[in-house]
Amino acid sequence: MKTTTDTTSVSDQTYTLTHKTIGGIRGHFVVADYQRGYRWDKNDVTRLLDDIWGSKGALYSLQPIVVKQDKQGKIETENEWELIDGQQRLTTLYLILRYIQHQGWKKTGAPYSLRYTTRPGSQAYLATLDKASHNTNIDYWYLFRANRRIAAWFRRHGDAYAQEDAANTLHSYLFKSVRVIWYEAPVDTVATELFTRLNVGRIPLTDAELIKAALLSAARRLSTDRAHEIAAQWDGIERDLHHADIWAFVAGLAANERDEKYPTRISLLLDTLADEIATPPGRRPRYHTFDTLQGEIEQDFSTFWKKVVAMHAQILGWVELPNIYNKIGFLVASGDVFGELVRDAKGKKKSEFEASLVDRIREHLMVKDMELEGLNYEDRKRGYPTLLQILLLMNVETTTQSGLRFPFSRHVGQKWSLEHIHAQNAEALNRAEQWKIWLIDHKSALDAVASGLNRNEIAQLKDDVDAAIGDIDAGKSGNFSGERFNAISARMLKMLDRNGSPDHSIRNMALLSSADNSRLSNSVFEVKRQMILELDRKGDYVPVCTRNVFLKYYAEAHAQQPHFWSDPDKDSYLKEVRNRLKPYLIEFGQNEDSAR
Repeated sequence: MKTTTDTTSVSDQTYTLTHKTIGGIRGHFVVADYQRGYRWDKNDVTRLLDDIWGSKGALYSLQPIVVKQDKQGKIETENEWELIDGQQRLTTLYLILRYIQHQGWKKTGAPYSLRYTTRPGSQAYLATLDKASHNTNIDYWYLFRANRRIAAWFRRHGDAYAQEDAANTLHSYLFKSVRVIWYEAPVDTVATELFTRLNVGRIPLTDAELIKAALLSAARRLSTDRAHEIAAQWDGIERDLHHADIWAFVAGLAANERDEKYPTRISLLLDTLADEIATPPGRRPRYHTFDTLQGEIEQDFSTFWKKVVAMHAQILGWVELPNIYNKIGFLVASGDVFGELVRDAKGKKKSEFEASLVDRIREHLMVKDMELEGLNYEDRKRGYPTLLQILLLMNVETTTQSGLRFPFSRHVGQKWSLEHIHAQNAEALNRAEQWKIWLIDHKSALDAVASGLNRNEIAQLKDDVDAAIGDIDAGKSGNFSGERFNAISARMLKMLDRNGSPDHSIRNMALLSSADNSRLSNSVFEVKRQMILELDRKGDYVPVCTRNVFLKYYAEAHAQQPHFWSDPDKDSYLKEVRNRLKPYLIEFGQNEDSAR
């Protein structure tokens, strides 16, 4: 009997990989002493039944069953396997088929058996599931409860006739379309080490591992040299994708090294190829990529591998083109799926693809030119997130127009926020530690702006600040309060602040990491300017446009006054943003549909 509709077993030098339908599993499975007993709870059992039922007869893969056949004589027959991983699933499937048989809906139960090296009673109990003794052993208790949950699941379908109909349907799925990924480890595998990795370490076999096994197995049937060649190319692609600039560019938000979505980075390429064949609706099903691509590998592994190599080459080509690299990187960092951009590039010349990226960015932003100045920091639904995107794009475009690649590796993985170029006030500070830092920072700014101001007044203010800091250090809460801080800060702001009411528009916004923002907030321009320069001198990452703002890069030459952020500065800054981002803004008279 064939094990599945695509049953060809594929082997390489380390293991055998294939699909087996549940009804195609044969043999005797030995559960060794390093494994615990059966421990699935009621929810686990119900979830498995619901998953099988929900597959509706389509090909559906459960998680791998990992086995090893002992050639040293420890296994009693050729058809006996040491079950390294999958005991819980295989036991539950056994119980389901047993229940269907015992209800008289089918003549036979599971086509395989289970044996426990240190718990022989569990094997005998599987045959009876006796209620009278289910409390005498923890394994019996779990097995008995699982069987009761199976019975309850069938009762959900209605009366005896409806239950039998459901059983026939479920049985058909198990024998025709629901399958396990059969992963046969080599005979010299140390089973306990593999078990530890898969269970204690909670590191399941990935799509990439399974695809690599199938690919190398198919290649080895042609020649060992071809398999070695593919394995070397696979490792080379993986190394390239570990380059920070490349990975941040293609993975975007998933590039954070703590993200577990792509433990094997070639998985991103494999997911992209699988989605070209069948894009999963909603959440990605388990082993969707392996299930989708295995047929292609079996049909023509060489053609499949050429697709992977070609995508890798395309990525490296884009990395050498800052105009394209930066646009793709912006879109991916903003949430677009890299695979969609790969598909969009098919059949397009470089200029056509770049033009399509501009259109895609414009559609992503959906900001009219005349709307730009009206976006407001305090509008958290539209204004704030749009301003974040606008300022990121401003930094990306500034880098592009310098002929350089934007440092996405330093951008992704950090939390970014909007920083007021000139703060509103100091009233939000309410702790002594905050007051002290604010006073120290702003005291150092007084000397920088002293020209033209009353020096005696500045000297008196600095003395008062020193006294306040001394009282805070001494813990004299009775001599220092929020009222006293507000009075001193108001005097300092009067000297340092030449602006009017708070400005929450893009004219007064820069991009900064949240960690740096927390130190700079509630500080006037000169204090922030000094801090930004210090961050830059230390080698901390400061976005290029943020640095330019505090260096007065955008100010008119005749209007240079380095210590304040004035209305003319704001006007020059807004003009620069408009000029840089003109291709991405919807122009006056251009409707949203035509902008797409």
